[in-house]
Amino acid sequence: MSNKLKGNDIPSLAKVYQGYFLIGAAVNPATIKSQSELIEKHFTSITAENQMKFEQLHPEEDRYTFDVADNMVAYAKGQGKQVRGHTLVWHNQTSDWIFQDKDGQEVTREVLLQRMKSHITTVMQHYKGDIYAWDVVNEAIADNGPELLRESKWLSIIGEDFIEKAFQYAHEADPGAQLFYNDYNESDPEKSQKIYTLVKRLIDNGVPIHGIGLQAHWNLYHPPLADIKQAIERYASLGLKLHITEMDVSVYSHGDKRTDVTEQSEEMKALQADRYEQFFTLFREYKDAIDSVTFWGVADDYTWLDHFPVRGRKNWPFVFDANHQPKDSFWKIVKFK
Repeated sequence: MSNKLKGNDIPSLAKVYQGYFLIGAAVNPATIKSQSELIEKHFTSITAENQMKFEQLHPEEDRYTFDVADNMVAYAKGQGKQVRGHTLVWHNQTSDWIFQDKDGQEVTREVLLQRMKSHITTVMQHYKGDIYAWDVVNEAIADNGPELLRESKWLSIIGEDFIEKAFQYAHEADPGAQLFYNDYNESDPEKSQKIYTLVKRLIDNGVPIHGIGLQAHWNLYHPPLADIKQAIERYASLGLKLHITEMDVSVYSHGDKRTDVTEQSEEMKALQADRYEQFFTLFREYKDAIDSVTFWGVADDYTWLDHFPVRGRKNWPFVFDANHQPKDSFWKIVKFK
C-alpha cells in the first residue's frame, strides 16, 4: 500500500470493528496533540497512559491533582469517546505515603484499608458517569512459583483480601462502572491458571467484578497463538467480559538485547502483519466475550517500549508507522470480509 494515502482513503478502525468491539488507545497529553487525527478517526475509547495512576492523582494524603486527567476526559467527551480508567490499586506508581505513618513507619491494616477506600471513593466519584470501566486491581498475581499473589505492600499489610476490598469499595463508589482485574503474561499457561483461580474465587465470594483485562504485551514470536486461545476460553468460561487492555506487538523477542536496529525491517513488518492478522481473527472469533480492544499507544513515533527493556533501542509495535501511515499490519486487520 502506498504511504501517500490520504486520511479519507484509509478506513476507520473504529467503523470497521463497529459491531465487534470497541477499539481503544492509551494516550497522554502530548499524543493527544501530536496524534489527534489518528485518535479521532480510528478509536472509540481512550485510556490515560499514566495520568490516572495513584502517584499522578494523589501525590499527598490531603491533595489530589485531577487537572491533567480532567482535561483528557473532557477531550474524550468532546470527541464522543468512552474512557477506561487505569488503575486504582497497583504495586507500582503508587505514592509511598499511603503505606507509611507520619514517622515513616508502616501503617496498620486498618489504616491502609481506610486510605485505599478513601482513594478509590474519591477518584471514582470524581469521574462517575464519565468513565465506564476501571482496572480496579492491576498485576497482583505472582509471575512464577507456587504463590498465587505477588509480594507487595498491599498484600503484606492488608492480607490477601485487599483485592476483594478494592472491588467492594469500587462498586460502592460507582455502582454503574464495570470493574476489571488486569494483568500481563495473561496467556502464559501457568499464570493464566492463577488469574482464573483468583477471579473465580472473587466470583464465588460474591465480589462485584465484571471483567478480566488481558494486557496483551506480545511480540513477533511469543506467546503462541494456541496459548492465547486457551487463555481466552478459560477466562470466558467464567462468564465475565474480556477486554484487551494494553496491546502492542514488539518486534523483539524476549531476551533480544540488540541496540543496532535503526528501522523496522521488511521481515519484521511481514511477521508483525501476520501476527496482528492472527490476533484479530481470534478476537473476532470470540467477540461474544471480548467487547474492547485497546492498543497501548497509537503510532510508532511514541511507545513505552522505546528504551524498554533495552535502553537506547527503538521499537515499532503498532499498526500505524512513525509518520502516522497505515502499515501492512493495519490492512491485515481491516480487510477481513
